Amino acid sequence: MKCHSKTNLPRGCDLPQNNFSKILLSAVEEGLSSLGDSPKKAIFFHLEASFKIKKEHIPANLTEFAKALEGIFGPGASYLEKLIVKRLHEKLGLEFEEDECWDFLERVKNLQKHILLEGECITQ
Repeated sequence: MKCHSKTNLPRGCDLPQNNFSKILLSAVEEGLSSLGDSPKKAIFFHLEASFKIKKEHIPANLTEFAKALEGIFGPGASYLEKLIVKRLHEKLGLEFEEDECWDFLERVKNLQKHILLEGECITQ
């Protein structure tokens, strides 16, 4: 299903950006869930209490989220970032390819551009 314009969307089709944000947040939750439910809840609490990033605002504050992960986990943050990006690829029906020039923010922004340029209606 394609979105041809912002004013004439097929029924049940949100703007691609809104769907992308929802899917990104879901991928973040699933990536952090790899640590377990209690640690995931503790991380979300720490993100809000120490870094002023509410869970629902992560997609809009991705740079701050990445900095917060690095602040919490140090070099281990890249492991979680890869898990999040892998889950995001899966949710978008795309194949994940790991390369040497790994950058979490760049990968997510490239996926977002791909979805917006395609004008795809992505639903979960």
